[in-house]
Amino acid sequence: MSSNAMGPNASSARGTTGRAPIVGVIVVAAGSGTRLGAARPKAFAALAGRTILERSLDSVFGMQREAQVVVVVPADLVDEATALVTDAAGAAAEYASVVPGGSTRQQSVAFGLAALGTSVRIVLVHDAARALTPSAVFDDVVTGVAQTASGIVPGVAVTDTIKRVDEDESVVETVDRAELRAVQTPQGFPRAALDAAYAEADREHTDDAALFAAAGHTVSIIDGDALSFKITTPWDLRRAEGVLADSAVPASGLRTGIGTDVHAFDDSSELWLAGLHWPGERGLAGHSDGDPVCHAITDALLSAAGLGDIGSVFGTADPRFDGAHGDVFLTATAEKLAEAGFAVTNVSVQVIGNSPRFSPRRTEAEELLSGILSAPVSISATTTDGLGFAGRGEGICAIATAIVSRQYS
Repeated sequence: MSSNAMGPNASSARGTTGRAPIVGVIVVAAGSGTRLGAARPKAFAALAGRTILERSLDSVFGMQREAQVVVVVPADLVDEATALVTDAAGAAAEYASVVPGGSTRQQSVAFGLAALGTSVRIVLVHDAARALTPSAVFDDVVTGVAQTASGIVPGVAVTDTIKRVDEDESVVETVDRAELRAVQTPQGFPRAALDAAYAEADREHTDDAALFAAAGHTVSIIDGDALSFKITTPWDLRRAEGVLADSAVPASGLRTGIGTDVHAFDDSSELWLAGLHWPGERGLAGHSDGDPVCHAITDALLSAAGLGDIGSVFGTADPRFDGAHGDVFLTATAEKLAEAGFAVTNVSVQVIGNSPRFSPRRTEAEELLSGILSAPVSISATTTDGLGFAGRGEGICAIATAIVSRQYS
C-alpha cells in the first residue's frame, strides 16, 4: 500500500461491533475508460452530478453485512479518490482504504487482495463501472459464497440470438442461448482459494471467475440485475443518467434494517412501551426504561444505516442512558443517521405479548413515534397463543423493520 493510501491498516480495520469484518470488497476503478471518451479515467467521470466511483460505492456501503472496502485507482489519483471515498463512506469511512492499481485489471485486483485484512474470509470483486448495481446483489453473492464455499457470479439471461462465425465473419451455427449467461459483478470467492488462484495465475483472464475456474475451482451463477450494466460507452453513460433521473431516489438509495428486542416483566418497575407510560400495568426490566418497541426501532435504524447496534452505540456503561426513556434513544439515533447522510423513510413494528392490550393506544403511540422520527411509524400487536416466553406471560418482544434513504447533495 502506498503512503498515500487512505484508511486503517489493512490488518486492523474493524467495524462498529469491534470485530474485524470477514467480508472484503475490492472495487476496481483503475481503468482508463478510453471507449467512454471522457477527459478523465472512467471511474472519475461524472454521472448525474457525482462520479461513477461514488455511485458505485453507494451500493457497496449499502450492504447488510459489514465489509472492509479497498478501492483500487490510478496511482496519480489516490489523493483525489481518498476524498471521494471518505465522502461516500460517511460514518463507515473506517472500513475503507484506497490503493494504487497496476498496469492490468488482474494486477489491480491482486493489489486490492494484498490490502485486505487477515480477518477477511469472503472476497467480492466489483467493477466501479457497474455503478448502479443494487446492494441486494452484493448481499446475495456473499450468501452464496458462505453457503457453497465456491465462486459465485451474478448473471442475466442472454436475450439476443447468438451466432458463431468463422474468420471471414460467415455464420457457422446458431448458439443455444438457453445455455448462456451475461455475467456481471460483484463476483465472490472464498478468500484462501482466491489468493491461491491469483498466486498460480500465469496469464491474463477476462474476469476473476475465469481465473478462479482455471485454478480448478467451481463457479456458480446466481440471478443478476438489469441495473448492473457496465458503463463503457457514452451511450451507457446516458442510459445510467436516465435511470437515475427516472428514480425517486438514486439506485440503492433505500436501505432496510431489522431490530429485535425482548424484556422480561418486572413487577417493581413501571411499564413504558412504544414511548408511552402505561400506569397500572406490569413493568419491564432493563438498564433504561425497558421499552422493547423503541429499542427494536433503534436497532433497525442503526442496522439499515450500517452504524452498528444499540449495544455498541448506546452501551450500558454510559450513565446517560441509565433509566432513559425510548424518546432519548430515538432522537439520538435520528441525529446519528442525519450525520451519516441518511433520513428515516418508514418504520414498522410488531409487538408480541399477552399484555398490555395495545390496540386502544395504538394511534397515540404511532403519532408519538412518528413525530420523534419525522417519518411514518406503524405498530401492530399479536399474541403467541400461549406458546413461548411471551405466551407464558414472562415478557414482551418487539420486532422492527426500518427503511432509510441515503441523502444526496
